Amino acid sequence: MKLTTYAVEGMSCMHCVHHVTMALKDVEGVNDAKVSLAEKTALVNADESVSFETLRLAVEDAGYTLIQK
Repeated sequence: MKLTTYAVEGMSCMHCVHHVTMALKDVEGVNDAKVSLAEKTALVNADESVSFETLRLAVEDAGYTLIQK
């Protein structure tokens, strides 16, 4: 397991936070995701096999941008 923090762009409300959280949690291998509107970050607990690209595409499909810090 790895715990990684990413920057998230495009969020403006708690509805956005929910969308990003669900997009990340729906990725196979993601065990948990905590998204902060105030910090504009996502803390993701995932298997080592989950790539940043997979997470980025999931968040992009939800309408937001995930950035490696």
